[in-house]
Amino acid sequence: MTTTTFFIPPVNMMGAGCLVEAIQAIRSYGFRHALIVTDAGLSRAGVALKVAGLLAEQDIQSTIFDGAQPNPTVGNVEAGLALLSTKRCDCVISLGGGSPHDCAKGIALVAANGGHIGDYEGVDKSAKPQLPLIAINTTAGTASEMTRFCIITDETRHIKMAIVDRNVTPILSVNDPLLMLAKPAGLTAATGMDALTHAIEAYVSTAATPITDACALKAVTMIAANLRQVVRNGQDLHAREQMAYAQFLAGMAFNNASLGYVHAMAHQLGGFYNLPHGVCNAMLLPHVEAFNASVAAERLADIARAMGVDIAGTDAASGAERCLAAIRQLAADVEIPTGLTQLGVRAEDIPMLAANALKDACGLTNPRPASQAEIEAIFLSAM
Repeated sequence: MTTTTFFIPPVNMMGAGCLVEAIQAIRSYGFRHALIVTDAGLSRAGVALKVAGLLAEQDIQSTIFDGAQPNPTVGNVEAGLALLSTKRCDCVISLGGGSPHDCAKGIALVAANGGHIGDYEGVDKSAKPQLPLIAINTTAGTASEMTRFCIITDETRHIKMAIVDRNVTPILSVNDPLLMLAKPAGLTAATGMDALTHAIEAYVSTAATPITDACALKAVTMIAANLRQVVRNGQDLHAREQMAYAQFLAGMAFNNASLGYVHAMAHQLGGFYNLPHGVCNAMLLPHVEAFNASVAAERLADIARAMGVDIAGTDAASGAERCLAAIRQLAADVEIPTGLTQLGVRAEDIPMLAANALKDACGLTNPRPASQAEIEAIFLSAM
């Protein structure tokens, strides 16, 4: 028998209006000065100032660091760390999507453990829990607000470092769909497909368990039922809330079953070309699962069923084919680009991208091991 450990933040608040309750909870922890880690867009939109105001009402000081870039870098982490040290902050609040959350995790981890963020690349490399982190989510996709994953771009090597560490798990996650209403359609589509990728990769993972299976399949069903609607009408609060729950469920799944080659490969595209993570995942997903189908057909057929596809009377191989078709159709319906060449990916870079993908920790739980040549072939099929 094998044993499993299930990771999740100790407290998770969800639902329209829960931000106010969350700020009150932050006061109960006894924190006095928070570093708010966010991006320039949310800073300009006044969302960071709103959170700072709510904190002030609870007699908590805050300093805003809005330097988290779309693919947060080592430099972003170091700049935030310097500000945290100068202001003597005793906690970190991340505000945004995956990029601010990951940047904040990097800051909080190094603040507590010392050294350089690159020291923690890999699995469970830290010795101590990070500085307390509260993650306030504004997108429905990455689930970084509740996971032990932290992805930081090393600008010198042009790769994304995957840090998988129980000590980067936030102490509190907040998913208030009222904060998600203003997200544009393109970002909504990309983050929604990211959540779908999390669920599918976790379901076919070699580390899947009955708990992660239940989370993954429910997430797939909810995404298939709500993503098109929320992309069409971003003001649909019910659909936004359903997507918030779905991405959280997908996060529970991959936080514990891990991921696969979709993420291992997408990390290389993001790190080398600075491309949007969710879009890269969406474009690679059907190609990687086509590769996996020879060993995971029954599981892919389950996913087809969860997406609402009628597979009655078909064998597992046919069910898997219908799953791939359903993934492609959903991506097309929310206007994800169809080929990596549209994003500027160059064929001559593929050997290097494939070599780095095989070093990514996310690939360790892919159901079918791949060679360098096979990863290159998947990249080429997605061009």
